[in-house]
Amino acid sequence: MRAILESYDNELAPSEYSPQLSRRVKEAEEMLQKVQAHNAEMEAQLSKAQEDFGTFKLQAQAAELELEALKEQQSLESKHKATEEEINSLRQKIEELESERQRLEEQNNILEMRLERHNLQGDYDPVKTKVVHFRLNPTCVAKQQRAEELEHLKVECERLRERLRKMESGGTVTSDDITLIIPPSQEILDLRKQMESAELKNQRLKEVFQKKIQEFRTVCYVLTGYQIDITVENQYRLTSVYAERMEDSLLFKSSGPVGSGNMQLLETDFSRTLTELVDLHLFHQKSIPVFLSAVTLDLFSRQTVA
Repeated sequence: MRAILESYDNELAPSEYSPQLSRRVKEAEEMLQKVQAHNAEMEAQLSKAQEDFGTFKLQAQAAELELEALKEQQSLESKHKATEEEINSLRQKIEELESERQRLEEQNNILEMRLERHNLQGDYDPVKTKVVHFRLNPTCVAKQQRAEELEHLKVECERLRERLRKMESGGTVTSDDITLIIPPSQEILDLRKQMESAELKNQRLKEVFQKKIQEFRTVCYVLTGYQIDITVENQYRLTSVYAERMEDSLLFKSSGPVGSGNMQLLETDFSRTLTELVDLHLFHQKSIPVFLSAVTLDLFSRQTVA
């Protein structure tokens, strides 16, 4: 507007200026100042509104973040509550298992103490250990002799008791159609001495037979190199002293009448590894002792190589 006015003023001569034109110029300038002031005020309001909008936006973002945090906290609290319930349940199960373990451990200790006591008393596990009796072996002969001696001693003791009863009653004692008259007191003393001697002899025989039986078992194991166990009736398990594992054993079964000596080799995991020895010594040579000797040599050679 000033440029227009100046161009207008330049075109006009100074004499052509009028007061009315000057008044309008002033009014225009005043209007321009008002417009500028109003524009500045509007810009200030706009800046303030933008600042308020930024503040509200930040508050809204903060509110959203707080809401998200509250949601996460609520979710964590619910999960934590469920986790605590699971932990309590697991703790209860652990306590139950611990009590069960303690009970089983006590029971195991009791069973081990019983087993140890039985072992100290000379007992053995019938599943793992069996006593083998050979046909016509010294143990059987000794037992038969012992039985005969015991029977003889029983008959002798019965005869002596009968004589003792007769003598205590004051009567006579007949022996081999001969009537003997012996003082009762002396006869009683003699009979008591004989009974004590017989009992002492019987006790000594028991001790000797037990010692001989144990010695016979040890000698069989040392000389043959096999521990012989009876698993079931007429079935025998042989475990070599050179066996690499306790499961490496041979199983034989008596196939004929009792005392016939006919044996058959039963199949086991260990016997399957001895196919060549079985074919050679059992099927062709038909000799169990040679087969057992060959197995012993094979196991011994394995340990020597190892």
